[in-house]
Amino acid sequence: MRHTLLLLAILASLTAHAQIDSAQLMKDVKTLAADKMEGRKTGTRGNRMAQFYLLDRLKQLKINQFNNTFEQPFYFNRGQERIMGTNLYGYIPGRVDSFIVISAHYDHVGTKKVTDGTDSIFNGADDNASGVATLLAIAKYFKEHAPKYNLIFAAFDGEEMGLQGAKAFVARPPVPAAKIILDINMDMVSHNDKNELYVCGTTPYPVLKAPVAAAAARSKVNMPFGHDKESDGSQNWISQSDHFEFHKVKIPFLYFGVEDHADYHKVTDEFEKINLSFFYRAAGSVLEVVKEFNK
Repeated sequence: MRHTLLLLAILASLTAHAQIDSAQLMKDVKTLAADKMEGRKTGTRGNRMAQFYLLDRLKQLKINQFNNTFEQPFYFNRGQERIMGTNLYGYIPGRVDSFIVISAHYDHVGTKKVTDGTDSIFNGADDNASGVATLLAIAKYFKEHAPKYNLIFAAFDGEEMGLQGAKAFVARPPVPAAKIILDINMDMVSHNDKNELYVCGTTPYPVLKAPVAAAAARSKVNMPFGHDKESDGSQNWISQSDHFEFHKVKIPFLYFGVEDHADYHKVTDEFEKINLSFFYRAAGSVLEVVKEFNK
């Protein structure tokens, strides 16, 4: 109850902020992280339920389809098992014949077997319902404010099984790969106690730093650059999420995410654990970056 009252108070205080629909942002996270989604593991019933929800949201937003569908099915092997995944994507046309991909993975790690009645569902509220909800919020903004570049909004499947959805997308993009100039990827953007949202990617692609810095100067969250140098060792995030597949084919990327927290890949990564006001501000900050590239 206390969490619900806090949420209502935050939403009320943000009503006047027109760029991000705070109520819808929180609804999307809460729905995708609900127990009925069963952890959204690729190839499971819960993952398919998440797909249905996201398909409805893309239709509500009136995002354009490629080849009359939002779905890109793909297959991959995991041990002796053949698994089908499904990427979901569409686009908003711009004025320039180039494309920016806005991406976030919607799958998570599923459930675990328990015999003592304890929580068995990895809800993945931060990882990565938060990124997908932000993607949808950004799409809504650009449906109402025409972008400079064509924007592809891609919700990838199979990230938790080795970036499989991003691999499939990069192998078979819906537009010529040479026309994709940037991937802006979000993975865990809602759970941080230090008001920090890291920006990874400006070390390998320094030309991206100035637009991000301009947006960061307007941000209500701290947006440090980092986690993208060889000297970072295990804290180098370049290979840690879907943007890596773009990087491998020399498509520049920016990756927005928080540092690991106590609920990362645990059953406690639930809606009640995200930082609501931080999440709203973080979503708005990523939007500001996308806007900066579309001036």
